[in-house]
Amino acid sequence: MTLTARRIPLAASLTLAAGLAALPALAEATTLRIAHVWPGGSMVDRELFGAWAESVEEASEGRLSVEIYPGQTLASADNTYQGAVSGIADIGATAQGYSAGRFPLTQVIELPGVSLSSRQGSCILQSLYDDGHLDDEYDDSHVLFMFTTGPGYLHTSDRLIETPSDLEGLRMRRPTAVVGDMFSRLGAQAIGMPAPDVFTSMQRGAIDGLSFNWEGMKTFRLNEQAHYHTEVPLYDLALTATMNRDTYESLPDDLRQIIDEHSGMQWSLRAAAVYDELIRQGREEAQEAGHEFLVIDDAMNDDAWGPVLQETIDRYLADTGGDAESLYEESLRLQQESCDV
Repeated sequence: MTLTARRIPLAASLTLAAGLAALPALAEATTLRIAHVWPGGSMVDRELFGAWAESVEEASEGRLSVEIYPGQTLASADNTYQGAVSGIADIGATAQGYSAGRFPLTQVIELPGVSLSSRQGSCILQSLYDDGHLDDEYDDSHVLFMFTTGPGYLHTSDRLIETPSDLEGLRMRRPTAVVGDMFSRLGAQAIGMPAPDVFTSMQRGAIDGLSFNWEGMKTFRLNEQAHYHTEVPLYDLALTATMNRDTYESLPDDLRQIIDEHSGMQWSLRAAAVYDELIRQGREEAQEAGHEFLVIDDAMNDDAWGPVLQETIDRYLADTGGDAESLYEESLRLQQESCDV
């Protein structure tokens, strides 16, 4: 077969050259890097952040491309929020509690009795943010959405915790500073560490147990290490997905609009739906494994646990001061009026 070259008229050549020169600009996508702490391939990784990425890419017709870095591969758990602020990641998703002392008012959602599920906690926390109550704590980033883990309970490796005094002498992983203070008052050794590190610590016998939600027990395989579960709701953990402010502001208006449409209460509740399903699965997994359970009904009014939980609330409000008490009252109002379980 003979290939014959064909001369293109000059005007057509110039038009074609201009068109080809424009193609890279049209084809080039803005890449957003998400750093988060959950294991790669986990349900949170797939059905929350993977779904968010897919939806953003589709809505932008490929002009936004999202890369996901799970399991602390781009930023450590305690540096994920700051990593988003500084631009190590374009978006960081993590627990605010990993940044000790940075989000004192946000911690109101973590107090005992405020939230009974991830859906309820997420609704309350997102509402507080949407209403401007938490603006000052996030003025260095562009918040996409907030959510919570649902109630955190006690899980131990060797024996069941029946009363607060049973915690004395135990080495317990604390999820938040507020719960850590509670553990210390009860004579336990409160140990801070990121969730991905807990499995190895329990496996080596470095800790005796932890306070955690059922999602975390499943996601981080902790039901393999803890066989005793005391369902007394000590806290709910605040989480956020937040974006580097410069990255957000550098986007053209239409792409910022797409990010806005993938933010706020809609995605807060989508995150909660993933969490509440994992809560169900995590508890069911422990039941099927034959683990031992103790359920403390109406813990705030329980003779043994109620005073401990109330003291935890009182100490937080006194130590935080400022708007903490009014924000606590607003959280309880939202619980009753706007945010169902």
